[in-house]
Amino acid sequence: MTDPARTLPRLFAERGRWFEEALFASMERAGERPVTAAQAAVFANLDDGGTSISELARRIGVARQTAHQAVHGLIGMGLLEQAPDPASARSSLIRMTPDGDRVHRRALATLGVIEDVLVERLGADAVAALREALAGPWGAPPVVAAPDGGASG
Repeated sequence: MTDPARTLPRLFAERGRWFEEALFASMERAGERPVTAAQAAVFANLDDGGTSISELARRIGVARQTAHQAVHGLIGMGLLEQAPDPASARSSLIRMTPDGDRVHRRALATLGVIEDVLVERLGADAVAALREALAGPWGAPPVVAAPDGGASG
């Protein structure tokens, strides 16, 4: 049986947290206001023209209420704004303010520097292979026959 700590999903999650911790600490050290992981996910999933809260929730994989809380925290910080959706009178779009755009560009540049550290630690070939494997086509998630977990005593 595979050690639960070594499954690919767990390793992906741990490495995602590694990037988050590095990014959040670096941004705070640079004087930017701290954000939560949910708030960072909102930024990572915004379209240039704006995105509805429902769509953000779907992309992030959280409840609409959770996305709503993250968005409104960022609105309160002056990083996002709510604007009418030209395609729907009943909907609004969430988009970056100029300050939000500045912080987002700074975060992306910081991630680039963090990736450079990873290249120093793992090597350029390993990081390139990792990026290629993650960005390549995986196809639809499979539905497989789940093996019997065995009898418990």
